[in-house]
Amino acid sequence: MCRACAGLADLHGKPRMGSIAVPRTDNEPMRIQFTKMQGAGNDFVVLDETRGLLGLTPAQYRFLADRHFGVGADQILSVRPPPAGARDIDFSYVIHNADGGEVEHCGNGARCFVRYVRDRGLCERDTVRVQTLNRVLQLHLQPDGRVSVDMGAPVFEPQRVPFDASGLQPRLLAGWPIWPLDLGLDASVEVAVLSMGNPHALLWVDDVEQAPVLSWGPLIESHRRFAQRVNAGFAQVISRQEIRLRVFERGAGETLACGTGACAAVVAGIRQGLLDEAVEVHTRGGQLRIEWAGASDLSAPVRLSGPAVRVYEGQIELPEVSGR
Repeated sequence: MCRACAGLADLHGKPRMGSIAVPRTDNEPMRIQFTKMQGAGNDFVVLDETRGLLGLTPAQYRFLADRHFGVGADQILSVRPPPAGARDIDFSYVIHNADGGEVEHCGNGARCFVRYVRDRGLCERDTVRVQTLNRVLQLHLQPDGRVSVDMGAPVFEPQRVPFDASGLQPRLLAGWPIWPLDLGLDASVEVAVLSMGNPHALLWVDDVEQAPVLSWGPLIESHRRFAQRVNAGFAQVISRQEIRLRVFERGAGETLACGTGACAAVVAGIRQGLLDEAVEVHTRGGQLRIEWAGASDLSAPVRLSGPAVRVYEGQIELPEVSGR
């Protein structure tokens, strides 16, 4: 059993080193410990909350993610005890975007998560199971230092993404609907829509480096048909085993890599008959490997593999800000 599970009885006992706030006197700023990590350039601030919640506000998460005034990160990852009464779950995996909002999933973050709990001695096993906002993930540290994540099965039903398809006439590609999306300003695109625990809209481009990621990305991310906003992926097929990808992430903007976005792109490519079941995904921050046996079983889980690196550790004083 991982220490976070075995030590639940000590939640209100003596704190150990982690992200627990450093003791302070009246009127002193709150100071916390953190670890900076990255997976293929997708960077994170990781907080250990296994022995006590920090109770950060959305504004404080935004401060931590700020690259000028805080630490700087695409997402903030919190390592917490498993939900009360949960069986066979080692930790809760909580994710906040750079805009301070909590989100459902982050694949590159999941790889950093298992590297963190192993390096910090929170768990001695190479495989851990974690609960996210809406699913359970199995994370595995490989002998070569890479980390693989069982991301679960993709979700295709528009209402579960969620995506409002009312009044739209899709084009079928290999029997799968591709949806028209009006971006205004005389611009429209066709997107594959699916969820990897978080919503994705994927479009294929001839040259990903020339794709209008920074102009179309925000329009897709905040499109009215996506009630919870969406991650906008721009993918280019190199071969049946290789693609290039850029993603404008919901609440973070364009990032150097997006694990769930890589999964969504490969799943879409396999469903559309463009890709084989094992694909190397080249992002601006590095290379990821995605595997999915969905050609024969749409309910098959997606597997994501790639690097997870600790950059540095530190302490930071947080401003006393509240609200959203």
